[in-house]
Amino acid sequence: MRQRHKNPAIPPPNQHTTQKPKLSKSFIFSSTKRVFALCLAFRVVNALLVQTYFNPDEHWQALEVAHHIAFGYGHLTWEWKKGIRSYFHPVLFAALYKVLSLLGLDTPWFMLFAQLANWFMIFCFPRTLSNNLETVLTLIGLYHWPGIRDSSTKIPLVSRKWGLAIAALAFSIRPTSAIIWVYVGLLELFVTRDRLRFIFLEVAPIGVLVLGLTCLLDRLMYGSWVLVPLNFLKFNFLSSGGDYYGTHKWHWYFTQGFTVMLFTFLPFSIAGIIQSKQWKLSGLIVWVLGLYSVLGHKEFRFVLPVLPIALMFSGYALAKMNASDPPNAKKKGSLNIHTRCPSKMQFFIFFLLATNIPMALYMSLIHQRGTEDVMIYLSKEARNEKVESILFLMQCHATPYYSTLHRNLPMRFLDCSPSEEKGVLDESDRFMMDPVSFATEFAKNWSKPSHVVLFDSEERLLRDFLISHSYREIKRFFHSHFKVDRNLQSSVVVYVLAGQ
Repeated sequence: MRQRHKNPAIPPPNQHTTQKPKLSKSFIFSSTKRVFALCLAFRVVNALLVQTYFNPDEHWQALEVAHHIAFGYGHLTWEWKKGIRSYFHPVLFAALYKVLSLLGLDTPWFMLFAQLANWFMIFCFPRTLSNNLETVLTLIGLYHWPGIRDSSTKIPLVSRKWGLAIAALAFSIRPTSAIIWVYVGLLELFVTRDRLRFIFLEVAPIGVLVLGLTCLLDRLMYGSWVLVPLNFLKFNFLSSGGDYYGTHKWHWYFTQGFTVMLFTFLPFSIAGIIQSKQWKLSGLIVWVLGLYSVLGHKEFRFVLPVLPIALMFSGYALAKMNASDPPNAKKKGSLNIHTRCPSKMQFFIFFLLATNIPMALYMSLIHQRGTEDVMIYLSKEARNEKVESILFLMQCHATPYYSTLHRNLPMRFLDCSPSEEKGVLDESDRFMMDPVSFATEFAKNWSKPSHVVLFDSEERLLRDFLISHSYREIKRFFHSHFKVDRNLQSSVVVYVLAGQ
């Protein structure tokens, strides 16, 4: 095989050759621009593949708010009335909405492989959750942070300032990112020689500048001065307000949450941590999981910022395994997995792909897609003027809202705003406890909606009630094969008022 950087052999006299030089099999990975283009293309396809529902916040704290900003209608949940959310994140999507309205329409290969092949990254990362933006900013900030690396003295001091600015931006979007940056800051105070300069000439002015700008944005959008990070921390940490939405055992992230996110990459991550001896980064993972475990309310997405770091360790373990193989098992000048990797490596790569890709496709294309499909259907019906009003008889925020319907029609969902009084059940909980009694009482003061949307688990109980009020089933959408939080919600059913 022809080797890289060597002069081609000179053909013998009187011998003419028209053979063109072949491109190296590592052509794609020979340029950071090509790697970036490949990753970008992958995430674009990834985003188009995601057709399912994961978490209410991807709609209700991002697209719904952006729709309200851009078009003047859309529901703002109680968090926006309490001032515990910053407008910085939804404003990004509002700008895209406006544009659409106007138009009318350096990473080792194995580490990169781990990022792109993990099922949870494929399933969650393209979504509009603020946690995803927080994750991107965290990774960029850590890349610029000298103290997190072993070779910190070789990195210009200005890089730390960029890291601080990005950290402040991440904090303004998701105040809980302070958990990450407190750890990084304490490490910096331990290793840096200019602690006073770091605190008073870098942290203070950069933090005040970035947070001040985001406060100005929130002042413009809220109409009054609102300190979002303070309100957010008070509700979620000081008052344990998040517990209202459910709690888990303290060990959940270690035994279930983060373990499920890593899935079959878990043993490789553990091996990579031990082999790399990068204790600062591995310590960050333990720090984040430990502090989040103190909080009662736990969700997968809360610890998303450290998932790419854990996957990086997986990639390190795979690369180390590949490097330990006999030299004659490798072909130089190529990163092609079929030519470089020995059978053991091929087995592990195949194992990771075979366990993660089907999981990612199932979760992105099949599981919990009914609530997305029903709103797309109702949006089409509304464009054809077949929808006058909609009532959602299901737990709150179970579907997208105006950001998908994109028609300013009367809609009603069951409220689940936290009550100031403890022990008081919200509408959503009262309905789930006794759907028939709730619907009977609710119907005494309703203006009959043209369409009613509900899960089949409640539809079976309310079928006679709906028929007695002149409703008939018009559409049913598959939703899930197994239950998640409550009873099995296998489908989403749409009832329409007779005569519609």
